[in-house]
Amino acid sequence: MPGGLAATGSGCFMSRQTNTVGAKTDPAILAFVALVLGAIAMGASPIFVRFAEVGPLTSAFWRVCFALPALWLWARLEHPQVPLRQAGRGAISAIGLAGLLFSGDLIFWHLAIMNTSVANATFLATLAPVWVVLGSGLLLGEPVERNVLAGLGFGLLGMTFLIGGTLALSPDNIDGDIFGVVTSFFFGGYFLAVRRARRKFGSGQTLFLSSLITAIVLLVFALALEDQIWPLTAYGIAALIALALISHAGGQGLLSFALGYLPAAFSALVIFAEAVAAAILGWLFLGEAIGLTQLVGAVAIFMGIAIARPRRAKPNGTPPE
Repeated sequence: MPGGLAATGSGCFMSRQTNTVGAKTDPAILAFVALVLGAIAMGASPIFVRFAEVGPLTSAFWRVCFALPALWLWARLEHPQVPLRQAGRGAISAIGLAGLLFSGDLIFWHLAIMNTSVANATFLATLAPVWVVLGSGLLLGEPVERNVLAGLGFGLLGMTFLIGGTLALSPDNIDGDIFGVVTSFFFGGYFLAVRRARRKFGSGQTLFLSSLITAIVLLVFALALEDQIWPLTAYGIAALIALALISHAGGQGLLSFALGYLPAAFSALVIFAEAVAAAILGWLFLGEAIGLTQLVGAVAIFMGIAIARPRRAKPNGTPPE
């Protein structure tokens, strides 16, 4: 898929070339562009899952598994390399934690979709930036400025407008709603873990090693809970490969790159744009409606991102990549 290769390649390109470009361009600008592109790539994932011809947990496994060769190549091309034995226990633990937390994010996200409405699951999952903002100061030592809190408020307001018209509270859906909140907790924790790992490891190395752990966990759950592991047609296989290259290697890879240069709290707010991208792609490819309310929500989200933008670059302690 050209889009997936472009997304993955852009991450690899930036990983190798920032030494050259960094002298002329603020790395934070490149990181912000990567973050926006990553949000768009991740926003495409529901489209590919819809055509994957396998269950949600199985599609999550193949999403990570099919991305591993590209991520391995990215990690190999990355410079400088950081041997695990020299990285320190904290950075290695952060890699392992990122893999486990992303596994939990995907598992509970799919459980939420199966047990409540898509609108409820999406809205509750977007509480992730709240946990990132809370954890940035407590766990990473990164103070959260007032403009970030204001941006968070705009982002949550925007999400309410974006999908609030289809939200529904029902006792029958309470389990799914709880799963949605748990999803947000896991994804927020994933942000914090990747930000911590990026202080020692490069973006490709971080995502490759954490994805190995995620793939193992997801394989166990897919085999235990779902019957069909392989798609029925080449069309389904193509959808899974696109999911892997565009949404995981591309989207998560660009996110990993950005978290080496941008504060975790601000980065989490930009991921609100993933929901905007998903709505636009759903309108383009699935015929899903977009109205004035959704447009107001999108504007509020982008206003929040603009308000929360860092005043200056805040390096994450990683060497330029």
